Amino acid sequence: MGDAMGDSLIRRDVQDGVATVTLASPQTLNALSTPMLMTLAETFAAIAIDDRVRVVILAAEGKAFSAGHDLKEMQSFRSASDGGEAQFHALFDRCADVMQQIAALPQPVIAQVQGVATAAGCQLACTCDLITASQTARFGVNGINLGLFCATPAVALTRRLAPGAAFELLTTGEFLSAERAHALGVVNRLASPDQLEAETLTCPTIASKDPAAIRLGKRAFQAQLGQPLREAYAVAGSLMVENVMLPDTAEGIQAFLDRRPQT
Repeated sequence: MGDAMGDSLIRRDVQDGVATVTLASPQTLNALSTPMLMTLAETFAAIAIDDRVRVVILAAEGKAFSAGHDLKEMQSFRSASDGGEAQFHALFDRCADVMQQIAALPQPVIAQVQGVATAAGCQLACTCDLITASQTARFGVNGINLGLFCATPAVALTRRLAPGAAFELLTTGEFLSAERAHALGVVNRLASPDQLEAETLTCPTIASKDPAAIRLGKRAFQAQLGQPLREAYAVAGSLMVENVMLPDTAEGIQAFLDRRPQT
């Protein structure tokens, strides 16, 4: 199934349990404008309740994965009587909602980064559960070069990168190469540009696993992040009990013990 959404800002295709969501506005460098964010929110809401979907790939057309917020749109806010303050609040809140929507999505989300991912575009990539990247990709939170510290992108970046390394990027405005991002663990898999799509081999592997276990696992992983040790074990233990009580899990364990294929 393939369809275009949001006046073709996004394309969505579902095949063999994998939903591919493609940012399709290369002329704006796939900027996260208000319409783009609204369309992403609608797309993820539909995927969340689609039982066919086991894995989501977030890809993009053109030379940029996403260049971040639409600066022309942001500057237009300044003509308001309050200088744009209310509109800036609304924009950043909407963006934060989309990022949290990705984290709460039942299915794992894999960012397939083929080009530059900067500012809120880097935030979008780092919010995904996994990242595959082309060797030509670059990651940056370089709003500081314009006098704007990327405070909200920092939330996602510091959940993938050591705080000191993240703060250096945030304060220098320098780019992180795909190779360096891979070495630091920001990127899970690295590929040549012509092999990027093929290298997203994690997708069919994840899609072949028990979907209930994967969904519970993502909930557990997200819930324990940043929690004190005792609270982390409490929430993880509760969800693991929920998982082990599933009939398919009982069958999977017994099949392993019996050294037979799982039914």
